[in-house]
Amino acid sequence: MVLKTAEALQVSDSSSQFTNNLYNVLAETSPGNIIFSPINLHAVLSMVYQGAQGTTAEKFASSLKVPEAKIARDGYSVIMQRLISVPKVSILIANKVYLMEGPTLLPDFSEAVTKDFLSDVQLLNFGDQTAAAATINTWVEEKTQEKIKDLVKEEDLNESTRLVLVNAIYFKATWMYVFDEATITEPFYLNDVDSVNVPMMHMRKTLCFNIFNELEAKMLELPYTNGNLSLVIILPFKRDGIAELEKKLATVNLAKITNKVYNQPVTLTLPKFKFEQTIDLEDSLTKLGLGEIFDRSAANFSGMITSKEPLHVSKVIQKVFFQVNEDGSDAPPTPAISGRRDNWYDPERNITITADHPFLFVLLEKSTGTHILFSGKIMNPLL
Repeated sequence: MVLKTAEALQVSDSSSQFTNNLYNVLAETSPGNIIFSPINLHAVLSMVYQGAQGTTAEKFASSLKVPEAKIARDGYSVIMQRLISVPKVSILIANKVYLMEGPTLLPDFSEAVTKDFLSDVQLLNFGDQTAAAATINTWVEEKTQEKIKDLVKEEDLNESTRLVLVNAIYFKATWMYVFDEATITEPFYLNDVDSVNVPMMHMRKTLCFNIFNELEAKMLELPYTNGNLSLVIILPFKRDGIAELEKKLATVNLAKITNKVYNQPVTLTLPKFKFEQTIDLEDSLTKLGLGEIFDRSAANFSGMITSKEPLHVSKVIQKVFFQVNEDGSDAPPTPAISGRRDNWYDPERNITITADHPFLFVLLEKSTGTHILFSGKIMNPLL
C-alpha cells in the first residue's frame, strides 16, 4: 500500500499536468464558460491505457504524463477508493468503457478496470442505436442519481462504433462557512464596458488567500465541510485580464500554487452559478497527442481483447454538473447549522475580493496528493 500511495501521488501530479494542457486546448476553442473534470477524464483514459500496446501505449504515456500503464493502475487503485469514500460529500462518478459486442475481454484488462479503477466494461450492439444509447444513458442517470441525463445521442452511435468512453461526474457538498443571507442582484462585468445583472453572494470570514503579483491575480480558497475539499477562485486584477491570466498559468501547476495561500480576513462577493456541460473530446485529445487512439488503422488495443480484431476509440464524452450557491455545491437550502458561522474575523485587517468579472476556478481534493476534480472559467454566470 505504501508503494501504491507513492504511485497515487505520481498520478496526481501527472493529472495536474494533463489538466493544464487540456484547459489550454479547450480555452483556444471555447471563448465562453468552461467546466470539465480533469481527474475523471484522466482516470477513464488511464483505464483504456491498460489495454494499449505499441505506439498507442506510448501516446498514452506521453499525453497522460504517466510513463507506464501499471503506474496508472496502481495509482488509481488508491485514488478511486478515496474519491468514492470522501466523508460529508457526495461525489458520484460514472466512468465506463462500452465495447462492440463480440470480442472476449482479456482477464488482466478486465481485472484492472473492475478492481483498480472501480469501473466496468460492457459489451453493446451499437448497430441498434436506440437501444445502445438508452442503455448508456440509463446507467449514467442511475450512477448520478438522475442528475446527469442524455449523455449520448442515438446519432453518436452506429454499426462502425467500436469503443465508447463515458465519463460523468456529479458533486454535492456544503461550505464549511456558509454565505450570509444577503444575496442581491449586482453587475458582473463581461469586459471593461458590458455587464449583466447576476445574483451575488456575500461573506465576511477568515479564509485562505494570497495575491500573486506575477500573475496579476488574487487567489482565494473556500473550504467545504470536509476539510480536504475546497473551491479555489483565481481572480485577475483587471476586468479584462482573463486572457492574460490564462497565458501566465499555461505552464503553472495550479495544484501546487494553491498551497501558497494564508489565512486572512476577507470580504468576499461571488456570483452564484450553475453549469451542466457535455464535451465531445476527440478534437481536444487529438491536439494533446492522442489522435492515434481514434484511428482505426493505427490504434493498437491488443491488450484488451483475445481476438486480433482491430479496435479504436469511437467516442470520448464527458458530462459534468456543477453548481455553486450560498450553502455549497448543489446543496439544497439548509439551516445555518449545516455550515459554520463561528469563524474569527478582524475587520481592521480586512481584504476585499469582488468577483464581479471573469475568473478561473478549480475544485481540489487533497487527501492523497492534490486532485483537481473540476476546472473551469466563468465568463458569464448566467450562461
